[in-house]
Amino acid sequence: MVDIYRAIVELRERGQDCALCTIIETKGSTPGKAMMKMLVTRDGRFIGSVGGGCLEAEVLEAALASLQDERPRLLSFALNERDYPDSGLICGGKLSIYVEPIVEPKLYLFGGGHVSGAIAKLASGVGFHVTVADDRAEFAQAERHPHAQAFHAGPFAELARRIAPAADAYVIAATRGHDQDGLVLSALAAAGCRPRYLGMIGSTAKKTLLFEQLAAAGVPADFLARVESPMGLPIGARSHDEIAVSVVARLIERRRLGASGG
Repeated sequence: MVDIYRAIVELRERGQDCALCTIIETKGSTPGKAMMKMLVTRDGRFIGSVGGGCLEAEVLEAALASLQDERPRLLSFALNERDYPDSGLICGGKLSIYVEPIVEPKLYLFGGGHVSGAIAKLASGVGFHVTVADDRAEFAQAERHPHAQAFHAGPFAELARRIAPAADAYVIAATRGHDQDGLVLSALAAAGCRPRYLGMIGSTAKKTLLFEQLAAAGVPADFLARVESPMGLPIGARSHDEIAVSVVARLIERRRLGASGG
């Protein structure tokens, strides 16, 4: 028998998100019984069961959607031939399934300086799994960033290609200079990275100059349009800690409200 809760722990330890689907109510005859569970991962794999067949396919689809928007769902099913004409269902029962996303959002900080340190501290405090990447090994380690959970050291372009974040990730380029930020953005674009949030530290003037260079080098315009710079909410932040407040607030906004901020 599969231990669903142990599987959840193991997935969390590996940094993988999942959605827990639980039958919370049944009426009449149903293939699945109350408290049966199915665990779904982002790649569509699942363990456990909520009854099988066409019903399970719908639950799987809802679970994947919940992993995208991080919102739970309450599903109701009437198991009959009218609603599922090709299924052969004749039991006639009803059941409700609660779909709960179990998500730890991933934040990738390219650059291990003071701003990244302040962002890592705040972001980890509100539930983000933080990865710090830098081309200097001493700037990508737990001693310098005790609030981060993962570290990578090496050339920025190589790091960006190797750990190219998934579409559900949050990415910030905050290296020690324009050239390094450009290397990160170019490599991410080439790797097809389209994260939920992509920000770059710096002024509007820096953005204009760097983006002209990147566009001339062949970085697609639609990718550059996704980059927020200056990054964060416009609260007049000056210090590293104030910038971190601005940026993490933006991350929360994007996570909870979506790309439009509403």
